[in-house]
Amino acid sequence: MTTRRQMLALTALGLGFPGSGFAASKDSLVASITKEVVLRGRDGSGPTWFHPRACLIPGPSGPTVFMTLQEIRGSDYFMPLHLMMSSDVGKTWSKPEPVPPLGRVPQAGNDKVLEGVCDVVPEWHAPTRSVLALGHNVFYSGPRFSARQPARAPVYAVWKDGKWGPRRTLVWDDPRGAFIYTNNCGQRVVLPNGDIAMSFTYGPDAKKPRFVSGVICAFDGEELKVKKVGPSLSNSKGRGLLEPSVTRFQDRFYLTIRAEDNRGYVSVSEDGLNYAPQQAWMWDDGTPLDLSTTQQHWLPHSDALWLVYTRKDATNINVGRWRSPLWMAEVDLKTLRLRRDTEQVVLPLVGDGVKEPKKVAYMGNFHTVSVTPEESWVTVGEWQPFNGIKGDLLLARIRWSRPNRLVS
Repeated sequence: MTTRRQMLALTALGLGFPGSGFAASKDSLVASITKEVVLRGRDGSGPTWFHPRACLIPGPSGPTVFMTLQEIRGSDYFMPLHLMMSSDVGKTWSKPEPVPPLGRVPQAGNDKVLEGVCDVVPEWHAPTRSVLALGHNVFYSGPRFSARQPARAPVYAVWKDGKWGPRRTLVWDDPRGAFIYTNNCGQRVVLPNGDIAMSFTYGPDAKKPRFVSGVICAFDGEELKVKKVGPSLSNSKGRGLLEPSVTRFQDRFYLTIRAEDNRGYVSVSEDGLNYAPQQAWMWDDGTPLDLSTTQQHWLPHSDALWLVYTRKDATNINVGRWRSPLWMAEVDLKTLRLRRDTEQVVLPLVGDGVKEPKKVAYMGNFHTVSVTPEESWVTVGEWQPFNGIKGDLLLARIRWSRPNRLVS
C-alpha cells in the first residue's frame, strides 16, 4: 500500500497517478482517484482546450454528459465556445462542435473589436428540462485580449430539446455593477421553486476593488432575470473579491471566493442572499492556506462537503500562482476550515515545480460535477504559457467508498 507521504513524493515527480489510480485508506470516503486524458493537446496533435465544464442531462437509459469547452491561444484569449457529449459516463465523447449563439460578434458601434464569451458554466435546470449555459462577455482586438474592456456582464444561451436558443444578457440595472458584474466560472444552485441561487462579483469602476453578493434569479427555460441581490462582502486588496461559487449543503448555502491577497475566502448563508462576513480558508489548526488569486470549487457528497483548490506547496514553489496540482479536502462545517488529514491530490503536478517550473502545465480553471452515486469528476484544461500553450484536457474520476445520496 502506498502511504500518503509516498504519494505526495510521487506527485512531485508526476508519478502519483498510475493507470490503476490512487487507493486511499479503507476508512476514507474517497476510495480512489484516477486521471484520464479526454482530448490531447500536449503533443501538438490538437487544440489546447480550456474551461471544460460538465453537467448531466437525465434520461430513461441513463444520463448524458453535456460539456462545454473552448480553445485557449493565449492569456485570456479564448476561441468560440464548443460542446461535446458522452452517453457512456465519459468513456467516449462526441466531437467538439461550435455553440452558435455563444461565438464572436462585432462590438456594437465598433466592428474592429469582437465580443466573445468565456468562463461558461452549463447547468441542468430540471423544472424546465433545459441547460442554462452562463458565462460573460469578453472583448478582443485582433489576435489578443483587448486592453480596454467595455462594460462586462453575464451572457447566456439555453439548450433545450437539442437546440440552442438566442444569445442573451442577464440584466442588472444597478450602478454598483457599472464596470462589471458577473458569475463567471461560478457554481450555482437550482432551488425547489425553479429559481437559481448564484453570486455576483461586481464593481462600478476598473480602479476599485470588486464586491461579492448573493443573488437569486428567476428562470423560465428561456430568460434569466435578477430577482434579489444581497448585501456586499468586500476586500480592499488588488481587484477585491472574484469568481465566487455557491453550493447548498444540509439546508445552508456555502460561498467560496477567489481573492488577490494570497488567500481564498469562505462564507455561509441561510437564504443564499445574506452571507456572514467572509473568513480566510484555513486548516483545522488555524493555519491559513496560501492561495494565489486562483479559483476554488465545491464538491458535495451526501456525507461530507469537499473543496477543490490549488495552493502553495513545497513541490510547486516556483510554479506561477501555484496552479498545479489540484487538491481536495473535507470542510469542517462547524468551523468552516479544512480538515488537513483528509487532503489529497486530485490531479498531480507533472514535472518539476522547483527546478523547471516553466515546463509545468497550469490547472487553475477547473470544474466539478457529481456523475453517479459512486463517482464525481474534476475536469480541467492544462495550459503551458511558456511552452506553446500546449495542454491536455483532463478528467479525474473520484470514486466514493459510500454512495453519494445527492445523486439519484
